[in-house]
Amino acid sequence: MLVFWVLAFGSAAVSNILTLRIDAHRYGLDAGTWQIVTNEFTSMAVSLLMLPFLLRACDRWPLHADTWKRRLPLYVLGSIVWCLLHIAGMDLLRLAVFSLMGVRFEPGSLRLQLIYEYLKDVRTFFIVVAVWHLVEWFGRHARGEASLLDAPDEGPPVEPVDRPGRFLVRKLGRDFLVATADIEWAQASGNYVNLRVRGRDYPLRSTLAALEARLDPTVFVRAHRSYLVRLAQVSAIEPLDAGDARLHMADGTVLPCSRRYRESLRSLAAGTDPAPGRT
Repeated sequence: MLVFWVLAFGSAAVSNILTLRIDAHRYGLDAGTWQIVTNEFTSMAVSLLMLPFLLRACDRWPLHADTWKRRLPLYVLGSIVWCLLHIAGMDLLRLAVFSLMGVRFEPGSLRLQLIYEYLKDVRTFFIVVAVWHLVEWFGRHARGEASLLDAPDEGPPVEPVDRPGRFLVRKLGRDFLVATADIEWAQASGNYVNLRVRGRDYPLRSTLAALEARLDPTVFVRAHRSYLVRLAQVSAIEPLDAGDARLHMADGTVLPCSRRYRESLRSLAAGTDPAPGRT
């Protein structure tokens, strides 16, 4: 994905350089090629440096059908912050390059620069947001998006309905049933929880706390604020100096275990009650 964004921003910068160079020649503008290249690549560099933070925000506060109205104003505010940081960053880089070349850097009117850059930056900002959401949407549907099934479709329920025995996974237009007994662990990811089943992740629209409340606490144990593990899948608990631990899972995966949950998990694994006052 990093290569995609570098190519996207890089190709846009090269295209702008060629266009501006042609305009400078056509209209007799006093703009050297090195100045045009500096202006475009400093803009690209700052955008790429800020990009991981924007993608992280998209992951943390995604726009869905039930959240976009509430979160859209935050994204608009984010576009303004993006623009201000973009201007500050690229102007500092341009000042450094122009100084090395022995040329005075003149950014011009700040008010006009803010208007001019925001008109460009707001498009870039929301194109990135739209691409991220499109990729995430396709990824969820390609991997399979899970939903809870409280009771069997036919016959009497074999367990209380508040302990789901199966999850319905819709993947590329087809429905599959995933047994709760096959889930190895669950990982929080924004508004979703990724259910790990035989090396595959199935996103479930839920919080980790809500999922934990629905599952058997003697079978699924919280190991970290972002992880809920099936106790039977834990093959070893490796203590760390800071009080945390690493969980070695049956498939060879290593997961974090925070100090807050370490003793509780060890007690449950040993078949004893957690010590009083421990969570």
